[in-house]
Amino acid sequence: MKAATGELQLTVITMIAIAAVIGFFWLMWPSIKNSIGSQWDSISCEKRDANGNCIKQNTSRINEDND
Repeated sequence: MKAATGELQLTVITMIAIAAVIGFFWLMWPSIKNSIGSQWDSISCEKRDANGNCIKQNTSRINEDND
């Protein structure tokens, strides 16, 4: 019986840990997505000025409406 109780406790701990990881990414996903998008925009620049600021963006983009 002790082995079954220990196994149940380990299962509950594992489920709580998985829920915590999923919850963390669920809360953080909008900021992660925005960060990736801004970094993508900075590398997709076609033309830069002398200071390195983007003058012309690459207009060939993937449809962003599909999450």
